[in-house]
Amino acid sequence: MPSSPNISFVLHDVARLLRKRFEQRSRASGLTRAQWQVLAYLSLHEGIHQNKLADLIEITPITLARLLDKMEASGFIERRPNPTDRRAWLLYLTPQAHPLIEIMRGNGQKTRDEAFVGLSADAQLHLLQTLSLIKSNLLAACAQPAADREKTHG
Repeated sequence: MPSSPNISFVLHDVARLLRKRFEQRSRASGLTRAQWQVLAYLSLHEGIHQNKLADLIEITPITLARLLDKMEASGFIERRPNPTDRRAWLLYLTPQAHPLIEIMRGNGQKTRDEAFVGLSADAQLHLLQTLSLIKSNLLAACAQPAADREKTHG
């Protein structure tokens, strides 16, 4: 009996190909994937602290700071002083960034439409629910040391 593909490899490939196709569509904007990611997260979390955004995107604060410097120089984001902490900056989109957010959302929808050809709306919903459950399970597992998890399930 032939072995089935490992779900981890398939999920990794799907995520990589979704990113690749999105980047193909978005290349004309001149923004990098990391810059698109900053715009996407800021559109949902305006006023966020720089270090919290670094945690969300899963990059180091210094890497994010360099990225934000470029985006601020391009006029896409602005740093505002945190009223409760003089050392901290809060991040906001500029009016110039909003049309890019719309382009990004459109490119994301077109990419998802291509990916989901042949899947009914019900199948798409079921897939999203299943992946959300898997994500939740893994987040809970990652919150515990691996050795403790193995003892309770081994």
